[in-house]
Amino acid sequence: MNVSRHQGIALGIGAMLLASLTLSFSIHAQPGAASTPASVASVTSAASVASMPATPPVAVAPLRGMVIDADTKQGIPLAYVVSGDTTVRTDHDGRFTLPASMAGQAVGARMPGYRQQQGKLQAPNAGPTMLTLRKFESRGLYLSAWGIGSSKLRGDALALIAQTNLNTLVIDVKGDAGIVPYRSEVWEALGYPKQTVVTVHDMPALIKDLHDKGIYLIARVVTFKDDKMANAKPQWAIKTSGGAIWKDREGLAWLDPSIPATWEPAVAMAEEAAKLGFDEIQFDYVRYPDTPGLQFSQPNTWEVRPFMISAFLDKARQRLAKYNVYTSADIFGYVCWNLNDTLIGQQLEMLSDRLDYLSPMLYPSGFTWGIPGHVMAVGSPYEIVHHSLQAAIERSGMSGVRFRPWLQSFKDYAFDRRVFGEKEIRAQIQASEDVHAQGWLLWNASNHYSTAGLNMKKLPMSPAAKPATAVASVP
Repeated sequence: MNVSRHQGIALGIGAMLLASLTLSFSIHAQPGAASTPASVASVTSAASVASMPATPPVAVAPLRGMVIDADTKQGIPLAYVVSGDTTVRTDHDGRFTLPASMAGQAVGARMPGYRQQQGKLQAPNAGPTMLTLRKFESRGLYLSAWGIGSSKLRGDALALIAQTNLNTLVIDVKGDAGIVPYRSEVWEALGYPKQTVVTVHDMPALIKDLHDKGIYLIARVVTFKDDKMANAKPQWAIKTSGGAIWKDREGLAWLDPSIPATWEPAVAMAEEAAKLGFDEIQFDYVRYPDTPGLQFSQPNTWEVRPFMISAFLDKARQRLAKYNVYTSADIFGYVCWNLNDTLIGQQLEMLSDRLDYLSPMLYPSGFTWGIPGHVMAVGSPYEIVHHSLQAAIERSGMSGVRFRPWLQSFKDYAFDRRVFGEKEIRAQIQASEDVHAQGWLLWNASNHYSTAGLNMKKLPMSPAAKPATAVASVP
């Protein structure tokens, strides 16, 4: 909103009045000062002098603290420190200060590339509050609302995590078809129809159990692809050129990102997930559809699209700040290459300013036109991932720790229908590691995964165990 300017005369009068009031306050606030003119001092009443404190109030020292790396014991610059509604960032030495009145309050710290940490603010006389962060790379699997509620699919995923170096689960909180796995407290209040499907009956208990296993939890929140809300509030839906509610290839309607009111459902569900204890919120379908000829409340142009997506992310980040959760978003793979917004509102540099992590969907099957030097994308899984991430890192000026790609763990659908197995999955993982990305995530819509391409955990050898024979057996 623009602020109107005052006329010059009004400003001049206001400035003179403010100056005279400031001078008067300055004089009265310093009784007995040698520089106070006698004519002015004489108008100060005895009563007002008597009411002034004999000594100035004692300044209260602020709370001091430091965020350090668990391995190096060195301070972490620019880490986020959160207590209640207050968020500050550490200085170049990893130090921070907060008001003394906040002593005893809960405090958290986070920094991309680390697991967040919680603690309590020490009193000023108890020394600085020390918050220790450990480096962390997510290596995860996706589970839908059905998958997390299925004892079989969830059990298989947990067994795989126990056997391999996987450490993360991405769980639908608001899925593609609008299914929330748990009984939500805000769903119906937002205007959605009553929940008819609940796959997890005690989400807080499940989250605790998963955390007890050391698993990092990411809540997936599908944003503008929202058939249920688009039908509940058709005035919010994207329309066809003829004015009807538009539906995508899956028969699902979308919300118009250029209507700010449509941002609230995803933000509210993300906030609920943060309250439940998820470590990170990941927004998916945080974009415009890639279909031409549709109607929006504002022009579908470069001047509008990326700014609306950025404004949504700003709102989400502000609402989620006090929960000390990380925020991330899924983006098209070609966003790593295109200088524009890829016609969907996703422009790399604008997104990087508003998210902790970017998760480009680097599925080779999704690179219809390939990349420079590699037209047959599914035949170059390493190059697709490596070159795309490298392009994004060089363009954005960010380190690889800000990128965590989605990798293909499903059969090709666009080229030759090949199965993505050991070789293809391993190549994608290796490419992510070679650019020092913040881990990687495997996508399979049916939630079926195997050990293919994964590193198995090394089990400690029993002291009584005999060394393996040097003679290899014939397979």
